[in-house]
Amino acid sequence: MKKDDLGAIPRHIAIIMDGNGRWAKERGLPRTEGHRRGAESVRAMTEGCRELGVEFLTLYAFSSENWKRPKREVDALMKLLEIYLKQETKVMMKNNIKLQAIGRLHDLPESCQKALHQAIETTANNTALTLILALSYGGREEIIDGVKSIVEAVGKGHIDSAMINTEMFGKHLYTRYYPDPDLLIRTSGEMRLSNFLLWQLSYTEFYITDKLWPDFRKDELREAVQAYGKRHRRFGGV
Repeated sequence: MKKDDLGAIPRHIAIIMDGNGRWAKERGLPRTEGHRRGAESVRAMTEGCRELGVEFLTLYAFSSENWKRPKREVDALMKLLEIYLKQETKVMMKNNIKLQAIGRLHDLPESCQKALHQAIETTANNTALTLILALSYGGREEIIDGVKSIVEAVGKGHIDSAMINTEMFGKHLYTRYYPDPDLLIRTSGEMRLSNFLLWQLSYTEFYITDKLWPDFRKDELREAVQAYGKRHRRFGGV
């Protein structure tokens, strides 16, 4: 994927992958088929971001609210995740992609946790792109966990409460090892954050598209990055 005419390339892209169910319904297919086709878009995004020189890609793969879905669908999603991790590890190794994950990972089924940790360990030394899967993730939950972490650190005398500021708080979040996203992409035309990276998206540029996630591929990624490249980011300044 050429990047000559795209302007500035975002260092970190975050994506709310929305529309798998609607994509399947429009075609008279089960929702699980929409999720399966959505996994193909995940591969396209990782390859596309690597080709463009994006350093970090965070995908909202499974939210803390998604546990409320019917058990049959949740079980299918967890199975799909496990299959994805096992199959895509070789692809990630070939493309020099490092896998990471954020969220309350201990809530995942044990088999998923095992597959996830194995994929993370296998790809740990890759350098072209860091793919971050947000799993059992909620922005409010992350902030609460961050507050608990700071309270614990203060209680143990590791830090003084007077030292707490936005920079320090960020170091107690799941994303402490990564820069804030430069560009947020949301598919299916929805205009909300859905409890995703609430702290980190303070100055992120948004790109909303009506494309459903299974139809969002490299050409659509290029359009989003091109739109981003035309914007002037002020971060509250003039």
